[in-house]
Order: sequence, then structure tokens, then C-alpha cells
Amino acid sequence: MRPAGRSETDSLYFDYPYFPFVRPPELEGEAVRHPVAIVGAGPVGVTAALELARHGIASVVLDDKDTVNDGSRAICISRHSLEILQKLGVDAPFEQKGLGWTQGRTYFRDREIYRFRMPHSDQERYYPMYNLQQQYIEQFLIDKAHASDLIEMRWQSRLTGVSQSDDGAILEVTTPEGDYRLECDYLLAADGGRSRIREALGLSLHGQAYEGRYVIADVRLKSDFPTERRAFFHSKAMPDTTILVHKQPDDIWRIDYQLASGEDPEEAVLEERIREKVELIVRDVMHEQGDWELEWWSLYKAYTLALDDYRHGRVLFIGDSAHLVPIFGVRGLNNGLADAANAGWKLAAVLKGQAPDRLLDSYSPERRGATLDVFANAGKSTRFMTPPTRGHALMRDAALALAYHNDYASGFANPRQVTPYTYAESPLTLADDPAFEAGPIPGAPLINRRLGDDDFLLDHLGSGFNLLHFSEDGRIDAGLEQTLDDLRSRGLDITLQRASRTPGDEKTLVDVDGSLFAGYGARPGSAYLVRPDRHVAARWMVLDPAELTAALTTALGGE
Repeated sequence: MRPAGRSETDSLYFDYPYFPFVRPPELEGEAVRHPVAIVGAGPVGVTAALELARHGIASVVLDDKDTVNDGSRAICISRHSLEILQKLGVDAPFEQKGLGWTQGRTYFRDREIYRFRMPHSDQERYYPMYNLQQQYIEQFLIDKAHASDLIEMRWQSRLTGVSQSDDGAILEVTTPEGDYRLECDYLLAADGGRSRIREALGLSLHGQAYEGRYVIADVRLKSDFPTERRAFFHSKAMPDTTILVHKQPDDIWRIDYQLASGEDPEEAVLEERIREKVELIVRDVMHEQGDWELEWWSLYKAYTLALDDYRHGRVLFIGDSAHLVPIFGVRGLNNGLADAANAGWKLAAVLKGQAPDRLLDSYSPERRGATLDVFANAGKSTRFMTPPTRGHALMRDAALALAYHNDYASGFANPRQVTPYTYAESPLTLADDPAFEAGPIPGAPLINRRLGDDDFLLDHLGSGFNLLHFSEDGRIDAGLEQTLDDLRSRGLDITLQRASRTPGDEKTLVDVDGSLFAGYGARPGSAYLVRPDRHVAARWMVLDPAELTAALTTALGGE
């Protein structure tokens, strides 16, 4: 919602693009079959299209809008998500526009009681978190998609029906110039919490709805306060309300505040009520004296809901169409981007004939497992931010009061920020080598390490599987070289990344300070097999080339 007299796209800081309708070949009577159709051109759907394109797979993306979503919506992008965007070649505008941050503060009765800091060092290319409004997130991704020859964006195209067979799916689409049917081999449902695809297939989300509602308001306010997350409990200005504050680009501040018990949601979103509450927060909670302008607002309720299975035949559900998670801990968008990366590389491997269709069966246990992990952590945060009962509220307030003078109690206020999920129980992941005492375990994402000025390990990864091999000087034995040649001759995409302690040839990654070997717990002869989504499939303290072939077969859903 926007202030009276302004349209949905009349923003104080963002120029909304217009995406015209372009007649597709199906309306001209042409029979076209697409490898992948994606419904939903939000951040998750477009990320999936870009991931498919990275592997050489064409897709068509449909959305019923003619511009990006209005309002800031999802604003926090994690380091892990930036690393996904780096693979897609679209990280630069995010890093340039976004506001990186590493810490946050919690206040109880207007007194700071806890300050958290997320892990960060010079071994990382990106900050742990970036604040950036969703309009920019969508704009940057869509610009990249429009520039790709492998992605067809179809705007003002509304899905009205879907059916599927053993070898594909058929979509019924309504446009300003008529209706048509679209055929595809696979369908990615990225059409949000009110998914038409989910409804058409007779599927439902299951889980829990939490008590309490939050107003989300964007205001323009010039301030020198640093970029960090602030949470306020029982402030004098609004004693019955929990408040969250985030700084965004363009002098836009995101303010989330809880409705008081018994407060009418319909009245709470009236513009005059929004202005009254924001004025109190800006003056008496944030202690800002400058002028402010109201940009946009919405109403939010927390859920932990998910499908029982994210794959249904030729349809894979990604993002909010598969799960709804609370905003606390900034897990919604980041979880969805990981869905897109996971589904994208697996679909590409199947469509290119590198893996059997059963590889897609691993998508649901991996990503639903990640969702359940989010539920466990976000549920704790949600119950802390919005206690569901009087008993929970008393316990929460007691913990906050204890934190005044006791450091051990301050950890209760930890917001439990999002962390990438480890696929340790996945059917694609091999058992760990017990000889390792450090480094990412099988199923975990790679860790980054600095190799030089503006040069990091993750900068060098190929588009498919990667074998990170450690040696003294970058040389590998003839048996491993032959195994890699044999795998490539079978059409498998695997890149050798040679890490060495001393300089080798120009393609060798030199561990200049020992941090790469130490971070991975490696010695000469060690190796990590890494999936296209940067998660470790297997690792060996000493690699036997024959074991590499078996591990890659398993990681591609083979037997």
C-alpha cells in the first residue's frame, strides 16, 4: 500500500520498469515444446532460469505482471546467496547497491542488552548479509535474464490451468491477445504462496500459523546510523510491541512493528495509523530528529508451512510455492534461492543426458530437509519475537530482563540468522572420510579462501562438478588424469581445481599463506568432489581415482 494519491509504482526512490506483452509463437499456431517452463518471475523463478542457462538449458518464464513487485519485501541477502549470484555472473550490481553488514543489536526497555556479530574475515569475498530492496533484486536478475539467449521472458501471461503426463506438462495461459497452450518437459513452480500450480494439482501446504501480525513500513529518512539489524522489546514509546529496524539503500528504512493484542488489522493499516506509529518509532525508539516520508507498507503474518513433497511428477516446487517461512532470521528469500540452484543443476543434468530422471527425486529430501531446519530455527525466533501464549511472553521477558546484568542470558535474544544447509543425509552424499579433522563435511557448502588480491577460491569454480585436489606443486598422477579424461569422454562436466603449496603452472591455485590447506584439513593427495551448487559430494584424505568415478555416479543419482 502507498500513501493517498500515489499509485503502486509511484515510488520515492525506484523507477519501476514496464515489461510489454510480446506475442509468443504458440499464438501464431506454431507447435513449440520447451525443455523447462517456469511460472513466476520473482527472484526465485528468475534465478532458476539463470541457473539452467548457466548449464546451457533453455527455459521460458511466465508472469502475469508487467513490472516487478512493489515494496521492499524481502531485503536481506546472505553471503551464501551472493555466492549463488556470483556463479550466475550477476553479483556485481548486488554488491555495489546493497548495504553489507555484520552485526545487530537487541534492546529491552530502551537499553541495549545484546550485540551479535556474524562470522566474517578477510578470507571472504562478501559480507555475511546485504540489505537491498526486492525491487532491485528482481530488476538485477531480470536484466540478466533479458540479456540471455536461453531465457524467454513472457510478461502479462497468466497461468489458468496445468496438467501433466509421464513425459511433460501442459500449461493453459491467458494473455491480453488470447489464450494458448504451452508444452514443456519439466515445470518449475515459482508462483508464490498462493500458487496456482499447487492449487491445480490439488496440493496443500501443511504446518503452523503463528499468533501476531506485523506491519512492514518503508520510510525515507536521512541518517548516519550504521547498517545493522536492531530489535526493540518493550520500548517506552510502544511497550506492547516488538520492533525491527533495517537500513536500506537510497535512505530508505525498513520498520517492522508488531500489532498489539486485540488491535484491529484493518484499522492498523490505515494510513493515518501507520503515520502515527512510524512517528513514534522514528522519534522515540530510533531517536532520529530529521524529516521522514512514508513510502510503502504492508501487513505480515508468520507461518511455517510446507508441501509434504516438493516433486510431483514433472513439476518441481521452488520458493514460496513449496514453503512459507517466517521473516525472522531472513530465511525466506535465501532459502528460495538455494531451491533454485538445487533444482536448476539437477534438471540440467537430466535434460543433457548426464543423469537419470531419478536424480530429481533427491530434490525434495534435500530442500525439504533445509526447510524443516529453517522451521526449527525460525520457529524459535518467531516464538521469541511474537510469543504465542502468556507463558511464552513471561519467559521471554524474564530472559530479556536477566540479560541486563548477565551475559549468559543475552544469547536468548540471538536472532539465529540464516546459515546454508548441509545435505549430510542426502542419497547423493557419500560417507565422510574419518581422517579429516577440519574442512566442510560431505553435504556442506564449500568455504571460501583468499588466494590473493581480489582473488578467492570460489572465483575459480567451473559450471559443473569440480574436483578440488591438493598437492605440493599442482601436479596430479597419471591415473587421476586418465580417470578425469574418461569421465569427460562420457559427457560429464567436471573441472579439476589444483591447489598447491608452491607455485605450479598458471592454472594452479597457490595457497599463499597456508589457509587453504588448513581450512580444508587437507594434505598433498587430498581431494574434494564438489557439486554444481558448491556442496561437497565426497572427500578423501588420499584419493583413489576409482573412488572418484563411483562418487560422481552416486552424486548424479546413479547406482
